[in-house]
Amino acid sequence: MSTELKIVAARLHRVRMPLVHEFQTSSHRKTYLDHVLVELEDASGATGWGEIASSSDPYYAPETVESCWHIASQYLLPAVLGRPWTHPDQLAKLWSKVRGNNFAKAGVDMAAWVLWAETQSVPLATVLGGTRTEVVAGVSLGIEPTVDDLLTEVERQVTAGYPRVKLKIAPGWDVEPVRAVRTAYPELDLHVDANGIYTADDLTAVRKLDEFGLTMIEQPFAPRDLLTHAALQRTISTPVCLDESVETVDDLETALALEALQVLNIKVSRMGGLGVARAAHDRAQQAGIAVWCGGMHEFGIGRLANVALSSLPGFTLPSDVSASEKYYARDLVVPAVVAVQGVVQVPEATGLGHAVYRELIAANTVAQQSFGQEQE
Repeated sequence: MSTELKIVAARLHRVRMPLVHEFQTSSHRKTYLDHVLVELEDASGATGWGEIASSSDPYYAPETVESCWHIASQYLLPAVLGRPWTHPDQLAKLWSKVRGNNFAKAGVDMAAWVLWAETQSVPLATVLGGTRTEVVAGVSLGIEPTVDDLLTEVERQVTAGYPRVKLKIAPGWDVEPVRAVRTAYPELDLHVDANGIYTADDLTAVRKLDEFGLTMIEQPFAPRDLLTHAALQRTISTPVCLDESVETVDDLETALALEALQVLNIKVSRMGGLGVARAAHDRAQQAGIAVWCGGMHEFGIGRLANVALSSLPGFTLPSDVSASEKYYARDLVVPAVVAVQGVVQVPEATGLGHAVYRELIAANTVAQQSFGQEQE
C-alpha cells in the first residue's frame, strides 16, 4: 500500500549560473542561464528538488523564466499544497485546468517524483522503471564564429570520449560545417539540429544533408509543420527526429500517423514532467521509434533527472546528459555529474542520488519565494 504524502511547504529559487562556454543556436546566443529551482517539503521533512529549465526568451518555446515563475507561484504550487497524494502522476490532475506551460509543470512534477523516491528510500531511476546502471552521453555544440572554431570544439569533445556530437545548424550554416566535421571524423555519431528554423521552401537545401551519413536531422521545420517533416522523411534515408513538435503524447500519435519521424527527442521540460516523458517513451517503444533524452543545459538537479529517465530501456541513443563541467565551473549538486569516456553512471543513492549544494544555490539566487508553512 502506497504511503500518502502531503506537501506542506514549497520554495522557488531563481538561480543564475554562468556558462563556461557561450552557446549559440539558430535563434540566440547565451552566456549565462537563469533557471527556477522548485523545492517541495512534506510533513515528515523529506524534500524533493525539481528544475524549471525554461529559457529567458521565448525562442525555443513560448515560456520564459518570468512566465514560469508566475504559473508556478500563482497556479501550480497553490494547487498541490496541503493536498494528499500517493503517486506523482496524481499532481497533474490537481493542475489539470492549466493549459500548456509545460516547463513550469515539469519543475514541480520533477520535484514530486524526487520527493516520492526519497520517501520510499529508493533512487529516482528505480521509481521511474529504469533498467540501466549507466547512460551513454552525447554533447550538443552551438553555432561557432568559424568552421575552424567548430572543429576545435568537436575535437575537444571527441577527445573527452563523447561518442555522439550534435551540431546546431541554420540557413547559411549547414552543409559546409557538417561536411567539414564529417570529413575530419568519418565514423563519428553525428547529427544536426535546426530548432525549426527552416521552411518548406528549404526542403531541397535540407535534403543535401542526407549525403553525410547523419544519425538524424532534428526538428528542421516549425513545430506544428508535421506535413513538411513527413515530406522530408519520405525523400531521405536519414532519420528525421522531432523535438519541439511533440509536447504531448497526443502530438506523438499525430506524428506517428503522418510518418513524420523515425526518432523522438524526449525532453522532460518540453513534455511537462517525468510522468509524461515516461509515457512518451513507452508509446515510442511500442511504435518502434528510437528515443533519446534531450537537454536544456540543466543545472545538476535537472541533469540528474534526465540521467534517471535515460535509464529506461527505450533510450537506445546517446542522450544530452553530459558532464556538469561542460557547462558550469561548479554545479549545484555534490558531487557534480561526471562522464567517463562519454558514460554517466546512474545514481544508486536515494532520490536524486546526489546532495544539493544549498550554499551555492543561495550564493547564486536572484529571487526567492516561499509557500505553505513558510509563506512570506
